Amino acid sequence: MSDSPSQPPVSPLSSYQMNDSVGYLMSRVKSVMTNLVTQRTQEELGITGTQASMLFMIAVGRCSTAAELAREYGIDASAVTRLLDRVEKRGLLSRVRSIEDRRVVRLELTDEGRALAERLPPVFRSVLDELLGGFTPEEVGFLKSMLRRILSNYCENAGGSAPQ
Repeated sequence: MSDSPSQPPVSPLSSYQMNDSVGYLMSRVKSVMTNLVTQRTQEELGITGTQASMLFMIAVGRCSTAAELAREYGIDASAVTRLLDRVEKRGLLSRVRSIEDRRVVRLELTDEGRALAERLPPVFRSVLDELLGGFTPEEVGFLKSMLRRILSNYCENAGGSAPQ
């Protein structure tokens, strides 16, 4: 038996440097970007950043059903339905049952919803311009390339399709 006191085990937390974690940094950037978009869309358009983003995805044809939005955003379909209920109540979109398959309900922007969606790119651009201030065009290109590669790695492992 040893007379020296035993040292407590070293916790993995004591050596973890959050500011060096790619995951933490990506999460913080997404949070900051989301908050800035929400702040601007609420001030300028009276809608949340999530509502704005979903309206934009419908406007550009990336998503046309609630299920596609839920998959794109990785959130529960019932949460998307509640969000769409609020947007529909504001007269920004309508739900239209498919003629080919009555089980499918397509999302279509109203004229007011389309007009609002047309105002979104400058809002999104202004947030990115602020966050990417001081980056060279080459650095922005490299960042986009790395982000696409991360998404591609995920899609390969999850059996999905790579981002455009």
